[in-house]
Amino acid sequence: MQHSNSNSNQIFINDSLPHNFLAEKIILSCLLINTEALEMTLGTLPIEAFYFKNHQEIYRAITFMYKNKISIDIVTLVTFLQDNGLLQKVGGLKVLIELISQFPNLIYLKEYLSLVEDKFIRRSLITLGYDLINSSYTTNISLESILKELENKLFHLDNKMKIQKLINNTELLDNIFFELKTKSLNPILYGLPSGFYDLDSLTQGFQRSDLIIIAGRPSMGKTALGLNIAANIIKSSKLPVLFFSLEMSKEQILYRLLSMETKINQMRLKSGKLYQNDWDKLNKMIKIFSKLPFFIDDTFNLSIQDIKTKIKKIIFEQNKIGLIIIDYIQLMHNSNVKTKNRVQELSEITRSLKTLAREFNTPVIALSQLSRNVENRIDQKPILSDLRESGSIEQDADLVILLYRNKSSMINLSDDQSTQLIIAKQRNGPTGTVKLKFDEKSTKFFNF
Repeated sequence: MQHSNSNSNQIFINDSLPHNFLAEKIILSCLLINTEALEMTLGTLPIEAFYFKNHQEIYRAITFMYKNKISIDIVTLVTFLQDNGLLQKVGGLKVLIELISQFPNLIYLKEYLSLVEDKFIRRSLITLGYDLINSSYTTNISLESILKELENKLFHLDNKMKIQKLINNTELLDNIFFELKTKSLNPILYGLPSGFYDLDSLTQGFQRSDLIIIAGRPSMGKTALGLNIAANIIKSSKLPVLFFSLEMSKEQILYRLLSMETKINQMRLKSGKLYQNDWDKLNKMIKIFSKLPFFIDDTFNLSIQDIKTKIKKIIFEQNKIGLIIIDYIQLMHNSNVKTKNRVQELSEITRSLKTLAREFNTPVIALSQLSRNVENRIDQKPILSDLRESGSIEQDADLVILLYRNKSSMINLSDDQSTQLIIAKQRNGPTGTVKLKFDEKSTKFFNF
């Protein structure tokens, strides 16, 4: 079998590779007689999904005509191919007449699309296999680079299999009606529960594909709240949680997590001055968390591309992702933005985080510092405008939570301090304020 690794999307002209001639032919026939077939197919199959070169050219022509609002039937297609010197390339008029002589059953179009897509994915895997073999022989390429490239290509292949199909309004409305009916019979949160019922009541949990900003001045408890939410979600859902810590080391985060979950004073925990019941609680908590898919990354100066790569790795290993937390935005950088303007760079970062949430269909919680302006006011409660110096956070976020504890409470360290969670923005819900109790010694938040 002849093979070239110059183009990983190359279509092999070899009958031994997976393909389905009849399914390809029937799909093209459907496109010439039905508008709904056009919408369904163009939203599903790329040109390379067709194995035969003449089928690719016909599909490419139909795609171009559809995008340019040219009516599509056998006459207009033949005319378009003739005018562009492509008629003989597709096999001539005989091939096109054979297409309209078919009488395809549109009821089975989805099955035909699945057959062609399946063969396309299999050919892509074969190409990937040859690329991997050739790369392995090239000794000046590091193993790390080869494996990283393989991981990226496998991830993209998996995405191709999960490509969303175009659906019409009737189907969409039916789906929404069914969803509402299910909720009415079994009232549950729409998103991931934070573990704090007043907050969940306002937000209906953290929604998939949402960018959630938790912001506050230093020492307000941003990291603590992020860790509390991570622990609550992973214990209730068992979904993988990925915590990016750009300020603290993995060890520091784990000490805080253990202190939070066992309610053992952080100072005693770090010094090792523990009582027997402390050891019992510690042992129990370590056993619980060692079985949960909680991942901490403490890479310094992280970029969006670094985050994407590590998320893909978790999905590749775990087959899913539940929540992503980044602590915190101002410590990130964007290698793709060539500017000395930090505000512009942060704007691009928040935009990329929103894109990240949509791409992986998961909530992304990003912690953020607030402007110093809040400390120069008599009323030091943060407001949404305090985010403005941090790029386009306010614009890109779906949910903004501002943390506030008054200074007298912070100086007088009582066992339980009141922290206000100000819902300053919520794209699809109400704003308001939620109060939580905060234990300074273990950095544990509690419902009131």
